[in-house]
Amino acid sequence: MPSRDEQDFEGRRQQIIDGALEVFASKGFETATNKDIAAAAGIGSPGLIYHYFKDKTDLFRQVVEQRLPLLQLLMHYDDETMDKPPQEVLTTFAKAFLRVAENPTSIALMKLLLGEAFRQPHVAQILNSIGPSRSIAFLTRYLARQMSLGTLKPMDPRAAARCFIGPLIAYLVTREVFLQPDAQQLDANTMASTAVEIFLQGMQVSSDIEKDIESS
Repeated sequence: MPSRDEQDFEGRRQQIIDGALEVFASKGFETATNKDIAAAAGIGSPGLIYHYFKDKTDLFRQVVEQRLPLLQLLMHYDDETMDKPPQEVLTTFAKAFLRVAENPTSIALMKLLLGEAFRQPHVAQILNSIGPSRSIAFLTRYLARQMSLGTLKPMDPRAAARCFIGPLIAYLVTREVFLQPDAQQLDANTMASTAVEIFLQGMQVSSDIEKDIESS
């Protein structure tokens, strides 16, 4: 059980992360200052932030990792996940990916940072290292493993990973950026399960091919 000091330390870290999420979502990475973050977090001194985080980039990484459900999921997967059925793993991934839509602040953060990423290459690099590259890497590794097991058809797993995640991104963009009414009325879980079903219809090995593999 963590000591009282450890609990206090982690509680203050989470307090700062919550304040930083609010500030990053409203001002962006570049414009946000330690003074803004300290005020939003309710701590007395902006310099206190460096007691808990190395720098603003480290704080930003912690905000994204700890407040986006998908990254929480990816931080805790193990090698056993690689052998679990595609229906289970891909559905869990898709639902976690789309759960960002449940948090208005996370959505605001996503919108603002995507805009910054187009204008500021170094922000794009930071953002990519935290989220997109890890998501694609996980999917690529998982799909490659399932192809090697004969569960999924052999093809370039890097392309397959992007074919899976593309419809999920399109859903969030049409719902949260373009505010399309039909996308806003479409339940995220329905979108997740439909994306998985359509993807697997094209990727799963048919029963006839499975019999050929077993008899060879």
